[in-house]
Amino acid sequence: MSLLLAACTQEKSKADATIIPKIEPEKKKISYPKDLTLDFIMGRFDPVQDSSFSPIMTQHADRAGMLMKTEAYEAFQKMYSAALDDGVRLVIRSAARNFDYQKGIWERKWTGETILSNGNNAKTTYAEPNVRARKILEYSSMPGTSRHHWGTDIDFNSFDNRWFESGEGLKLFTWLEKNAESYGFCRPYTAKDSLRPHGYNEEKWHWSYTPLSDIYTAYAAEKMKASNVQGFAGSEVAEQLDVVNHYVLGINHNCNHK
Repeated sequence: MSLLLAACTQEKSKADATIIPKIEPEKKKISYPKDLTLDFIMGRFDPVQDSSFSPIMTQHADRAGMLMKTEAYEAFQKMYSAALDDGVRLVIRSAARNFDYQKGIWERKWTGETILSNGNNAKTTYAEPNVRARKILEYSSMPGTSRHHWGTDIDFNSFDNRWFESGEGLKLFTWLEKNAESYGFCRPYTAKDSLRPHGYNEEKWHWSYTPLSDIYTAYAAEKMKASNVQGFAGSEVAEQLDVVNHYVLGINHNCNHK
């Protein structure tokens, strides 16, 4: 009887084990602003008419007429003052750019009107559309896919990585690497490695205000598809190049931590 009881107890234990449900960790639900839309993410709006954007004062920029999200600009101003106290002057060279603005940049490179940073005419050097697009995408976004659409991302002082490797440029870059995070800014386009195998080439000048851009990046990951990227010369290769996963989301993982 004892052997039979032991066997029954063992079988019951096995049965009980099979019906214990596996508890998966609960995924954190992202809360988006109610007015956030895919049109905003893709730059299909006029920031001049958007009350959440503010004009950048000329003391902070190399020209008048640029805009940023007000929250991001206020954070920048605090960072600007702190940098200036340390002998570093941050100069904004580029800020918010909507779809139409980015389309102008892209199509001038696509048609060869603007020569690429490698000295080549994209139209005459790269006949295959996907090859031409890849070369332009080394440093320039397709319209609808740029972080500059959001008013959170700004470019500082020079568009040449070499400028940041010595003298004034190195001092500025070292200060940003040490202090920018304290003001909410992160560099999305670091050197490519195993954690960032895709995306644009390194840009030491490009910095992003992550309290907002993290939200917009998450929204793009959830809502945006490569098929949405259209309306400009060369857009037919957007899906082939998987521009959302490889470029919109191909950023420094430390800039997408929230």
